Amino acid sequence: MIGFVCGAVLCVGWMRWHGKKPELEELERYRRSQAFSNIGTWDLSFEAETLHWSDEVYAMFGYKPGEVTPSYELFGKAVHPEDRQRVKEAEERCIKRRDTQDIEYRVIWPNGTIRWLRETGDVLFGEDGEAIKFTGTVRDITENRREIDRIRQLAHFDVLTGLPNRTLFKTCLDEAIARASRHKTMIALIFMDLNKFKPVNDSFGHVVGDKVLKAIAERLTRTIRSVDTVARVGGDEFIAILEDFKSEAEVDMVVEKLQGVFHKPFTVDGKDHDVSVSIGVSRYPQDSADIEELINIADQAMYQDKKLEI
Repeated sequence: MIGFVCGAVLCVGWMRWHGKKPELEELERYRRSQAFSNIGTWDLSFEAETLHWSDEVYAMFGYKPGEVTPSYELFGKAVHPEDRQRVKEAEERCIKRRDTQDIEYRVIWPNGTIRWLRETGDVLFGEDGEAIKFTGTVRDITENRREIDRIRQLAHFDVLTGLPNRTLFKTCLDEAIARASRHKTMIALIFMDLNKFKPVNDSFGHVVGDKVLKAIAERLTRTIRSVDTVARVGGDEFIAILEDFKSEAEVDMVVEKLQGVFHKPFTVDGKDHDVSVSIGVSRYPQDSADIEELINIADQAMYQDKKLEI
């Protein structure tokens, strides 16, 4: 009898263990898949006022698992100050509209490192319609964001000088015209074409020529005001957008400063290189309100100035 009872107990124990074993294996596979895909899970209980992080989430906030006690306050402090209001509004919108949250934001680690995270989540509601739990996933997308920034940089900025390229220049000009229209101010478009630059390339090579172009870009950037923009739109062509003018005299003063950039030689590898510039100017709204026409007017004025240089 005793042997029968013991055998029955052992049999039940064996069945319970083997019944749970697949569940444990499934849980372990899930945890491994989380770690492999760099996805973490979180669970915020409104009732208990507790926040649970998986091990992956700890790492995404710069901690070792169990190093800190997760809380909404800890989470809020970790979110980048510039993103906090946006995150808060997204959470409130998710609760109010019962939508799935999908948001990207930055977090600052304890050591100062900044990482980008993408968070998705849903709110669970009780029978009374009150929110009881907020649960979801989070993924580190820092490398994705860096790649996006790199592609954007290549698409909108000159690789050599780091200045806006022609594509971004037109966007900047369009925005500048909109601002000038609202504030009833003047814009000056300054088209600059280099003189004596070809001999630099021919005599000293493109490496030196590139260094001279970078030096020119740096000087132009230092000369313009913070509200202005200078772009490289061709091999030896630059355009400056000068904003917020009230009179022609103000424009003339800045143009003189830009001309002064070329009064001193550009020193590269201990060698001075004299490069001059031909300048053409167009003005909004006096000359035109059309972007292409403003560029064309400045280009033609520059061409007339270049004939005088020759």
